[in-house]
Amino acid sequence: MTNLEQLIDIAEQIEISDPIDWGMLNVDEKEAYQLIASDVLENYSKADKEYRELILLATVVKLTVENFVVNLKLLQERSTD
Repeated sequence: MTNLEQLIDIAEQIEISDPIDWGMLNVDEKEAYQLIASDVLENYSKADKEYRELILLATVVKLTVENFVVNLKLLQERSTD
């Protein structure tokens, strides 16, 4: 299994505990994982080795904040319906 396949597999396993509602999206789940994992690995490989961990952690924080905001917006929309 390649690093890309491992990354996708682990990310899909994480989704089990925090599922994405793919039905409301016009996006193929496998293609989304493939595209995003490829991009993440490419950016990781381009980063200076001494900063990779910090960059990964900063990316996790940014994505978590984005997810938080999106979830808040969805909750607000549902409460106004």
